[in-house]
Amino acid sequence: MSLTPTTVVHADLASFVSFGEALTDMIRTGPGTWCSRSGGSPWNVAIAMSRLGQLSAFAGGLSKDPFGQELWQASADAHLDLRFIQQFAKSPLMAFVHQVSPPEYAFVGDDSADLHFRPHALPAGWRRALRWAHFGSISLTREPLAARLIALAESLKDEGARISYDPNYRISMDSRYDRTLERMCRLADVIKVSDEDLRGLFRSRDHHVGLAQIAAWNPRAIVMLTLGERGAQLFHPKADLSAAPPPLDAVVDTIGAGDAAMAGLLYSLMNGAAQEPEEHLRWAVAAGAAACSGAGVHGLTSGLVTALIDRVQVQRAEMV
Repeated sequence: MSLTPTTVVHADLASFVSFGEALTDMIRTGPGTWCSRSGGSPWNVAIAMSRLGQLSAFAGGLSKDPFGQELWQASADAHLDLRFIQQFAKSPLMAFVHQVSPPEYAFVGDDSADLHFRPHALPAGWRRALRWAHFGSISLTREPLAARLIALAESLKDEGARISYDPNYRISMDSRYDRTLERMCRLADVIKVSDEDLRGLFRSRDHHVGLAQIAAWNPRAIVMLTLGERGAQLFHPKADLSAAPPPLDAVVDTIGAGDAAMAGLLYSLMNGAAQEPEEHLRWAVAAGAAACSGAGVHGLTSGLVTALIDRVQVQRAEMV
């Protein structure tokens, strides 16, 4: 089903804003060889939302060096609202991916540009235009940025904005992260987690332990559990659902598939709020599949996603 982005009064400002980090992935391609790729989960979600047709912004700090400039240019190419990006004469945030399967990361960013983001410097009137704010990933582990973002999420919630949260588990999210995890889960209207996220965040081999705890913290939240090639489950106040991804001619790249699925879900919720939960899950799974087909978050379009939606089969969930 085709959805049309909802018009807001402040049409010149983004109605969707994703807060957190944008970074450069340095991916090991062989002994002593690396390639760079612009990324960062919150930035990817903002890009995907814009590509789907939503007025979207990434709010975060970038460096002024070539790595930051590449992220800036990619943001401009994706038609993000650049007024939400702040640039600083600081070092870039880097993620060294020294093993791809399974992925292993080492983050480098002492006093880097992302840590200097200031919410009070965002464009005038942005809060009145905002309908949805997204948070997550390592930005919520990196002080002093984390404290600013959590306080911002709480104030936006008090003002009536809807909040989404994707913890995007990394090894730095140990017991010190537990309080942030609980605060954000209690706050969020929509929570996205993978089975791997849940095992890491709750330090349990059984990901159902984490699902049960999230439900106890926030029984009203919509929770999407992504399961890689097995698709996704949606735990919605109206129904618990599961969906397998549509068959693809080829899986080109799975990087960013989870962020694309999150964007598909949020886009559907923002622009088709009256739709049944089945439609929201179809949008999420189809968007994730479209990213895997080679589009990535930068190649997503609503047309590409809607072409896959009818091939997503949704059924009542059986716990896996």
